[in-house]
Formats: sequence, structure tokens, C-alpha cells
Amino acid sequence: MNYCDDSQEVTTPENGVLLAIESSCDETAAAVIDRGLNVLSNVVSSQTALHERFGGVVPELASRAHLSRILPVIDEAIRDAGVALTDLSAVAVVTEPGLVGSLLVGLTAAKALAVVLRVPLVAVNHLEAHLFACRMAAGRDIFPAVGLVVSGGHTNLYDCVDAGRYELLGATIDDAAGEAFDKAARILGLPYPGGPAIEAAAQTGDRSAIVFPRPLLRDDRLDFSFSGLKTAVLYQARGIPGSQKKVPPLTEQRVADLAAGFQEAVVDVLVGKCRQALVRRGYQRLCLGGGVAANSRLRARLAGMAAKTETELFPAPREYCTDNAAMAGIAWERLIRGETAPLDLDVTPGLVRRR
Repeated sequence: MNYCDDSQEVTTPENGVLLAIESSCDETAAAVIDRGLNVLSNVVSSQTALHERFGGVVPELASRAHLSRILPVIDEAIRDAGVALTDLSAVAVVTEPGLVGSLLVGLTAAKALAVVLRVPLVAVNHLEAHLFACRMAAGRDIFPAVGLVVSGGHTNLYDCVDAGRYELLGATIDDAAGEAFDKAARILGLPYPGGPAIEAAAQTGDRSAIVFPRPLLRDDRLDFSFSGLKTAVLYQARGIPGSQKKVPPLTEQRVADLAAGFQEAVVDVLVGKCRQALVRRGYQRLCLGGGVAANSRLRARLAGMAAKTETELFPAPREYCTDNAAMAGIAWERLIRGETAPLDLDVTPGLVRRR
């Protein structure tokens, strides 16, 4: 076995386990997964409290936090799984996309373990892993399918050809849906992270009280745009600059109505674009992953659309929607095909967006 040359065929044991590491943004995570895609441990150290006062993730703080947490998280994952480091068949690590400093912390730890243990290193794409979480939860092959990854940094549609091939169909041209949730929540005086706060406030709001725009919903492209929607919330809450029109005070009920109307607009766009992609690709299977995929209204609306169109919906379990390492079980697909990574592997930071 050659742990640093992807040109060599890799032999994997029938009952092997691998360690997966995730540090692409603000969660330090590690998981142990066996070849049957059973998650033996899944440890996540959240940085939400660290970034809360800034209303969003501060990259430098995130990378520093990863440095202090990565080894304890890995150690806990190994212990929780009831295995030893010497039992590992491979080490998988998320290398793209994400924050460069955060990604490098995880990659450095993974490389060190691969060298010491003399096992293969496997690179994982964070967005593909979000979609593979749907496959892990289903317990069976679910591809080909349309896949939606919707989170704080990404709002992407994919043609999931199989477990190892994902073709980008559309992406956001500005703010991601989760980013818009965070910004809208801040405008409305709601706490960070914005997604859960908006969803909670919307429960007592009237979705039809304030009608927001549905950006690109009628456009033939499979792209998204949420920056203008966030600005519409700002104008409703604080008024249009230069306008003499008086803005109603942000009472608890008005905040709830604004949250409900905003959430419904985002969900309308996401559901509409998924339906558009399904028709275009001729598929009747839809995968849903990413942090915003935990939103109850989105899940309910997609379930309704799926029922009407005889589409199978495969949402990632809520515990696998936010960033975690268990979803990196996709590494088994790559490992079995012999797709290991060299030790000079680098990270690929950034966001997947249309320009």
C-alpha cells in the first residue's frame, strides 16, 4: 500500500475503519466510519459562541480555535469509536472549499497521521460530502439525483450522477441562503446564528403579511440570488434611504411577520429551483444537505413538492446538516476506487459561486 501515490491500487480490508477530519469553517470535527458506512463516532466542537458577538465567522479566530481543538477532537473520536489509531485503514480530510486557514489545520493533522500510521490519505470535497450524507442515511444507493446544498456559505444545485461524480448545475451569484438568514436576523435584532432564530420567530408570524421578492425564481438559469432579498428586509425594517414614508416600529409581531415572509421567500426560491432542476435532468430523486437543510419549513415544502411530483426526497438527518465529519464517509467511495491523495496535497479555499 502506498499512502502518498494515487497511481497505486489500494487494497482496503473488508471490515476496515477510517478517520475523517472536517475543519473547513468554524466547526472542528472528527468521525470514525467503517466500510459499511456505519458511524462509530462523530465529535463536533462548535465555535458558535466564539463568533456570536461578530454576527458571523471571523476567519482568523476560526483557524486559531481549530489549532487548539483539533487533537482533542480526534482523540475523543477515536476513543468514542472504541478503536485504536493502529486500526485505521485510512485518514480522510476535507480540503475544499472553505476558509484557507481552517482547512490547513485539518489537512496538516491528517497528513501527520497518514505518515505516522502509513495509511492512505483521502481528500474530500465538503459540498459533495453534504450530499453523500443523504446516501448514508438512506442506507442504499440513491443516485442519480438532483442535489441541493444550502448553507451559510453555499447555495448550489448538482447533478449527482453517482457517488463519485457531481456536476454543478447552479450556484448563488451573491449571498448564500444561510448568509442571508444571518444578515436578516441581525437587521431584525435576532441572535446569531440567524437560521434557527428566523425559523423560531417565523412560527408566530404571518407569511403573507409582508410580501418579499423571489429573486431569479422565473429565470431559466438554475442560479440563486439572495442579496436583494436581504436588502428588502432592511428597507422594511428601517425604511428606504431618502424616503419620507414612516416605517412601522419593530414590534415582536412585526419581527415575526418579517421573519415569516422572508423565510417563505427563500423557501419558495429553493423549492422552485429544485423542481426546475428535476424537470431539466429528468430525475425523480432529490437530495438535500447543508445547514439550512435543517429548516423545518424548507423540509416540509420540499416533501410536499416531492409528493405531488412522485419524487423521492432524501434529506440529510439534521445532525448531519451542519458541518460534521461523519458525512465524509464519501471517502470510502474514493478509497475503494484507489483515489488516494499525495502528501503534497494542498487545500482549495473559497466559495462556489456564479459570476
